[in-house]
Amino acid sequence: MNAARLLYPVKTLGPGNRIGLWLCGCRRGCPGCSNPELWEQKPEYEITTERLLSLIRRITGQHPVDGFTISGGEPMDQAEALADLLPALTEISGDILIYSGYTIEELKSRHDAATDAVLSHAAVLVDGPYLEERNQGAILRGSDNQRVHILKEQYSGIYHEYLSKNHNQIQNFTTSDGIVSVGIHNRGFTRGQDTSREAQEKGGQT
Repeated sequence: MNAARLLYPVKTLGPGNRIGLWLCGCRRGCPGCSNPELWEQKPEYEITTERLLSLIRRITGQHPVDGFTISGGEPMDQAEALADLLPALTEISGDILIYSGYTIEELKSRHDAATDAVLSHAAVLVDGPYLEERNQGAILRGSDNQRVHILKEQYSGIYHEYLSKNHNQIQNFTTSDGIVSVGIHNRGFTRGQDTSREAQEKGGQT
């Protein structure tokens, strides 16, 4: 798996105190993307499922975790790696929110076992490409063409409440080599200094 960031507690991308995971690699390259530095996979960001789970368990051993948010980059370009990871995450929390630039129809049309497995473990999918001109502050979505699909009925209530009572906010994580700004950004947001996964392991968790 190629993963750049592991952050806790993420409070701006779903309900509660969440572990946020940002994967690298995206073939879509949406104009105005807030994370263009994650379009390219890098050898130094390669991590095994076992090592990633070790880092996650270090967090869960010391802090309450209400869910996971997985973004990128494009997580569904690493469907096989995600399919390997998600069963272990569901043992911690079944509230797994995944962002994808692909629509749910595109993902289902793959007829791919790994993609199907990821969707079967996800509680929520926010789908669709980011369109800069449609960035209107829709809760949990970069642009209002994107849709929030609640895939597990047991999370319907908490997400309907979250979507009705919250608004987009930004949360900054200070790390050893920069600041990571997490949340749904306004149109025209330009990201500052990048932060490596190594920095998250050393100092990105608050």
